[in-house]
Amino acid sequence: MADAPIIYGPDGQPIRREVLTASVAGPTVTGVRSPFGAYPADGLNPRRLASILREADQGDPISYFELAEQIEERDPHYLGVLSTRKRSVSQLDITVESADDTPEGKSIADMVEAWLRRDELQFELFDILDAIGKGWSQTEIIWDTSEGQWQPKRLEWRDPRWFRPDQRDGVTPLLRIDAGDAFAQGLPPAGPNGGGYAPLPPFKFISAVIRAKSGLPVRSGLARLACWSWMFKAFTQRDWAVFTQTFGQPVRVGKYPAGSSEKDKDTLFRAVANIAGDCAAIIPESMLIEFIESANVGSSHQLYKERADWLDQQMSKAVLGQTATTDAIAGGHAVGQEHRQVQEDIETADAKALAAIINRDLVQSWVQLEHGPQKVYPRLRIGRPESKNVTQILDGISRGVPMGMAVEKSYMNDLLGIPVPSPGADGRMPELLTPSASASPFGSMFPSASPQQRALAAAEMIMHDVRDPIAVLSDQAARLCAPGSDALVDEVRGVIETSTSLQQVQEKLRALKPGAAEAQMAGLMRMARVIANLTGRASIPDA
Repeated sequence: MADAPIIYGPDGQPIRREVLTASVAGPTVTGVRSPFGAYPADGLNPRRLASILREADQGDPISYFELAEQIEERDPHYLGVLSTRKRSVSQLDITVESADDTPEGKSIADMVEAWLRRDELQFELFDILDAIGKGWSQTEIIWDTSEGQWQPKRLEWRDPRWFRPDQRDGVTPLLRIDAGDAFAQGLPPAGPNGGGYAPLPPFKFISAVIRAKSGLPVRSGLARLACWSWMFKAFTQRDWAVFTQTFGQPVRVGKYPAGSSEKDKDTLFRAVANIAGDCAAIIPESMLIEFIESANVGSSHQLYKERADWLDQQMSKAVLGQTATTDAIAGGHAVGQEHRQVQEDIETADAKALAAIINRDLVQSWVQLEHGPQKVYPRLRIGRPESKNVTQILDGISRGVPMGMAVEKSYMNDLLGIPVPSPGADGRMPELLTPSASASPFGSMFPSASPQQRALAAAEMIMHDVRDPIAVLSDQAARLCAPGSDALVDEVRGVIETSTSLQQVQEKLRALKPGAAEAQMAGLMRMARVIANLTGRASIPDA
């Protein structure tokens, strides 16, 4: 590692390798990066929410990030659709494309692909996709150099409250550091709480920005929209709870006769009050309690439910682009398919954005640390495998190969998902499936066809071959006669298998009348003679 080449970061300065091996953005209970935050969602109102968003726009997004986290904790619908969007991407297949076809390029790609098989990767990608909700996320790369190599050991999600955008551009992330570190680096203080904000070390962070709309990262996350929807729904739920508490039970009215004493009145009042909670009371026989039910309770509560459901549907549209997969309001199979396609489009966009971020901040950094700067770097791709019509492809290959089309065996194995056979631990090849010895080349290609159909297919291939016709006829003579000869052999084999002596075989063969096999063979021979005659005539130059 002492002879490692000098690598420069985006700022043009050499990177400090000793910084890469240390944790620089972890929590500090007694410092400025406390893992415990405030609860701005408590008692939230439009004036307070507007103030929080305005603070975030001006470069102080701490309260906004705290509010975004609280909404995920308190709104089951928002948590559900947001988690669905993140998990659908974090579980997709990841493939690696080598930078070039050189052995070194393939070796580097294999290195990256081997690291991607880690079981923890799915959870790490899920944390990186926190940028979908909050607009950005910062993930610290913990590098492993235990054996003299550079390799990402793990990817640690860092609380977005510990970062803020540079006020000069509103985009560049800065890390919050303690006052002593800020003073040592000559950085200005971060405010009344002390500390300061420093640039992120190169090759140390995965800075993910996934925008729901164009603009600054802090204004482009879905949480900015969700906070308004959640606040309005919280008001609705509060009013609904008050309505239910007030009108969910009938009004109790106690009546006492004239001349009742204060003691009797107190007794009646306690009885009426206790019925609400205890549902039981005793009163003197001379007193009366009436229960008055509201006639419109059943229809009045529907307004609150419809408003809450409508807000959830709007949130589904914002996060997943549709409502059919979350709210069960699809208008039939066609509408459901269309809504699902919209969700898949969003999934594809998220996958491409995530792949670009990892290629930029992790793959290229890793390759430079381990192998030095390269002209081109391997690229990983995230997405669902492309669907292929295997039956149609196999049919085309079965027709094209006899006509000269070249197809690699490895392609067929990949197409069918069948691994290429390899020697076992003892060095011997495993037992492989093989075609029947009596099957002709065309019989294996057209297993359900009759011998005559196979012969016609063979002749058609010969006639459409672009090579020299005479060469084709000489090369394909055996194949052309194969269906008929196979049929003849089958007839003779049947005679031999059913006979008990050589004399009986001779008698059966003499008694055997020409059948379909002989007719097919004769037809094949006539067909070959016709093709040869026509080919010869076609070769005669015009006078």
